[in-house]
Amino acid sequence: VQLQASGGGLVQAGGSLRLSCAASGRTASNYAVGWFRQGPGKEREFVAAIRWSGDTTYYSDSVKGRFTISRDNSKNTVYLQMNSLKPEDTAVYYCAARMRGFATYFYTEGVYGYWGQGTQVTVSS
Repeated sequence: VQLQASGGGLVQAGGSLRLSCAASGRTASNYAVGWFRQGPGKEREFVAAIRWSGDTTYYSDSVKGRFTISRDNSKNTVYLQMNSLKPEDTAVYYCAARMRGFATYFYTEGVYGYWGQGTQVTVSS
């Protein structure tokens, strides 16, 4: 399984970006996806996660109400719509997939077996 994250870039505070995470290869029939990010000098942290069905989503408190995770299973792609961006959202964003369905500890890196290469998001003030 390969994950390709894209859509990052430079945006002013208050702006928007949409990240994409495209999966290819032997994906499972009900894989879950999470987005994580790592800011400068910080540890990687959970951002959002989504079940295969797409009807259940989870967010960190820092992005709740501003970011929306969604998926198009026909395209094997998960999206992260980021609105009202702040300078503190500057980070490398990673998508991750878990082929064994959704995990209780969806906010921890260890439950995801596959990772994309990351895409840089920079928010200027």
